[in-house]
Amino acid sequence: MISVPDTGLPIESSIDEVRAALGTHGHVVLTAPPGSGKTTVVPLRLVDEPWTEGRRIVMLEPRRLATRAAARRMADLAGESVGQSIGFVTRDERRTSSATQIEVITEGILTRRLQRDPELPNTAALIFDELHERNLQTDLGLAFALDARASLRPDLKIVAMSATIDAERVAALLGGQNSAPIVTADTRTYPIDVRWERPPRGVWVEDHAASVVQGALRNDTGDVLVFLPGMRAMVRCRDLLDDLGLDADIRLLHGSIPPEDQDAALLPSAAGRRKVVLSTDIAETSLTVEGVRIVIDSGQARAPRLDLRHGMTRLQTIPISRASAEQRAGRAGRTEPGVAYRLWSKLEHGGRRPHIDPEISQVDLAGLALELAAWGTPDPSALGFLDQPPAKAYAGGVELLGMLGAIDDRGRLTETGRAMVDLPLHPRLARMVVDAGEHRALAAVIAALLDERDVLHGHPDDLPVDLGLRVRLVVDPSVRHPAASVRTIRRVRRVADDLRRRAGIPDGAVDADRSGAVLALAFPDRLAVRRGSPGRFQLRTGTTAWLSDRDPLAVEAFVVPADLDGKRKDARIRVAAPIDADDVALRFAHEVRERTTLEWDGDELWERTERKLGGLALDSSRRRPSSSSATTDAIVRRLVDGELRDLAWTSAASEFRSRVEFLHRHAGPPWPDVSIPALAASIDDWLVPYLGEPMGLDDVRRLDVLQVLRNHVGYPAASEVEQLVPREIEIPSGRRVAVDYSGEQPTIAARVQEFFGTTDAPRIAGRPVRVMLLSPADRPVQITTDLEGFWDGSWQEVRKDMAGRYPKHRWPEDPRAEEPGRR
Repeated sequence: MISVPDTGLPIESSIDEVRAALGTHGHVVLTAPPGSGKTTVVPLRLVDEPWTEGRRIVMLEPRRLATRAAARRMADLAGESVGQSIGFVTRDERRTSSATQIEVITEGILTRRLQRDPELPNTAALIFDELHERNLQTDLGLAFALDARASLRPDLKIVAMSATIDAERVAALLGGQNSAPIVTADTRTYPIDVRWERPPRGVWVEDHAASVVQGALRNDTGDVLVFLPGMRAMVRCRDLLDDLGLDADIRLLHGSIPPEDQDAALLPSAAGRRKVVLSTDIAETSLTVEGVRIVIDSGQARAPRLDLRHGMTRLQTIPISRASAEQRAGRAGRTEPGVAYRLWSKLEHGGRRPHIDPEISQVDLAGLALELAAWGTPDPSALGFLDQPPAKAYAGGVELLGMLGAIDDRGRLTETGRAMVDLPLHPRLARMVVDAGEHRALAAVIAALLDERDVLHGHPDDLPVDLGLRVRLVVDPSVRHPAASVRTIRRVRRVADDLRRRAGIPDGAVDADRSGAVLALAFPDRLAVRRGSPGRFQLRTGTTAWLSDRDPLAVEAFVVPADLDGKRKDARIRVAAPIDADDVALRFAHEVRERTTLEWDGDELWERTERKLGGLALDSSRRRPSSSSATTDAIVRRLVDGELRDLAWTSAASEFRSRVEFLHRHAGPPWPDVSIPALAASIDDWLVPYLGEPMGLDDVRRLDVLQVLRNHVGYPAASEVEQLVPREIEIPSGRRVAVDYSGEQPTIAARVQEFFGTTDAPRIAGRPVRVMLLSPADRPVQITTDLEGFWDGSWQEVRKDMAGRYPKHRWPEDPRAEEPGRR
C-alpha cells in the first residue's frame, strides 16, 4: 500500500476521470501540460486500483535521466528509498525489489520484455509518458502492447500521456472503432515575456548563451534554465560562465553525469544562492527544475536521424519546433511570471515546423525491421502504429538485415538474427558482436566506439583514421594521443563492459590489429580497395572514397570504413580499419566470384583471372593461356573479327583463293564460295579442324593456308583449278603473264606492242580476259576486253600521244598488220 497525501499539483483534479476510464474501457489518453504533475502523480494514484491484483504499474520514459528522476520523485512523495515500492530500470542500472509496485523503465526495456513474454504476466498497466516526443521505441512498444492486448492480455490497461499531441489520433489507435476516452488536465501558468536574442554572425550559440545568462542574472530574478543541444555545448558554456566569475551555482543536467549531480541540478539551490542549469531538451517536458523563472533557449536539439556517414541512426543537431519552443518557455512560468530568451529571430521562428517529426519517418529502420521479424509480424501494416514506417526506408532496413544474415529469404529470423535482437545496438553492430567468434571482446569495444562519440576530438584533417588506434586507447591505459578525450574513453569503456556482460562475452585480450576483419561483419557493404594513388579507394558498391595521402592507412590495399562524411560520391573516410587480403577472402568467401577471361595484348593472347566482390575488383593476374576450347574460340574470334588477315596468306594461297572464287562466281557448284566473308562464316568447317590446340597467333601462322584451302575445295576439283583457271596464260608475243583473279574478271597486263597482230583478247573458262595495255613506262594506256574495237577506235589518239612520248618504239597506224613485239 502506497500512501501519498494530496500533492496540490493540477493533475490531482483529473485522477478520478482517469480511474473511471481505465475501469470501464481499459485505456485512456491523458493530455496535461508540462509541470502539471502527471508523471509523478498518475502512477501513484493507480497503484492500488482493484484491477492491479498485486501486479505492477509500469511507466515508460523516453530518457534514462527522466526515468531515474521520476522514480526518485515518487519515492520521495511516498517517504521511501528508490527500489522499494517504487523502482526503475534502465539499460545500465536497476533499482527494484520484490516489493516494487511502480516501475519506471526506459522504452527499450519494454520492447525486450514484450519480445521475451508478450503476456507481461506481472504487469497490470502500461503508462506511456511523453508520447508526443514520438520516439521510435515508444511507437514500437505501443504497437506491440496493443497487439499483445488484442490476442493475449485483454485486461492490460494502457495510459497514453502527453503534453501536446493529437489526442484524437491516439484515442482512435488505442480504442479502435470505439475511441479511447480523452482526459484533459489544466495547469496553472503565468505570463512569459519572450525576448528574441539572435547571436551575432560568427558567434557560436553556446558562447552567446553565456553572454545572455550574464545579462539575465543581472537584470532578472530567479534561477536560470539554459537549453543547449548537447553535452559538448553545455561544457563549453559552463567553462565560459566559470571564466566570467558569476555569483551563481552552475549545474549540468545530462544523462551521462553522476546521479548526485543530476539531483543537484533538479533541486533548489541553498537559500540566498541562484542557480544556472545547463540542460538538453530533457528538461523540456520530462523533468521539473525547481526555482526556474528564466529560460534561455538555444533553439536547438539533438535528435535521431539517419547518418549517411555511419549508415546508422545517430544524434544530429536540428532546429526545434515551435511547439517545443513553447514548452521550453513555459518552464519559466510555473510559479510566477517569467522571461524566455530565444536565441533566434522572430522571423525565423515563424518558419519553423509546428511540431516535431516522428522518429519513424526520420531514422534508419533496420532495427525496427529486426524487432518486427522477431515479433513474427514482418509486415508493419499489420500492427498499430501512429504513423506507418515509410515503405522505402523500411524496405531498405529489410534489405540490410538480409545482407547481415539476420533474416532469411522469407523474412524469418535466422539464428544470428535471434542473437542480435537482445543487444541494444544497431543491427550492424549487433551482428558484429554476435558473429566475431574469438574476437567478440574486440567487437564489443568497436561497437561501443561507434555507438558513442569519437574518442579523438578535433578537426578531421588533424585526426588519424585508424580505428585500431581508438581501440588501443580504450583497452590499454598506457596508449596516449594528444587528441584523445579521457571522458569519452571512460564512457566507451563502460558501454563496452555492459555489452560484454549482456552478450556473455568473457574477459580476454583484445587484438586491435583484427579490427578490420571484425568491422567487416558490421559493414560488409563498405569493403574498399585502393585504386591508383595512395588514399584513393573504391567501395564494393562502386562509389569512391578517399583519405589523406599522409594518413598511415593511405597505402593499405583494403580498408573497411566505419565513418564517411556523408557524400554519396567520393566520400571522405573519417574512421576505418585495414583488412588484409586473406581476411577478405575468408570473410566474403561465399560472395567472391572468380572470373577467368582471355584478352589480346597486341598479337599476344593472355589469360586474366580476376576476383570480384560485387562491383569491387579485389585482384587480378594474367598468364599465357593453356590450350583449351576457350583459347581456340578466342583465336577464332580474332581471326573472324580481323577478316582472316592474321592468317599466313602467301601469294600462292591468295591466288588460289581468287581463282576458286572466280570459278564459284561464274561456274557455281561444285566450286565453293571462298570469298573472305564466306570463309569467315564457315571457319569452323574449313580451318578449325587444322588448328589443333593453338595457344596464340604464332600457332595459327604456322598453318599452310594454301593446302588448307585445297583441302576445302576437295579432290579432284582442286587439281582442275590449274587447267580451268591457270595462274599464267600465253599472250601473242609468246610470253606467259600472270592472271589476276581478284576482280570481277580475270585481268592480265602487258605492253601494247605485245598484242600487235591480233584482234582477239585471250579467254579463260570461255570468258574474255580483261587486258591492261601498258606504255613503255608500264603505265596503263587502255583497259579492254575488245582489242579489235580498240584498234579501230581510240588507238589513233593513243598512238599520237605515245609516239611523241616514246619515239623509239613502234606505233603503227594499223597494229593488226604488225608482228607482236617482245618485252
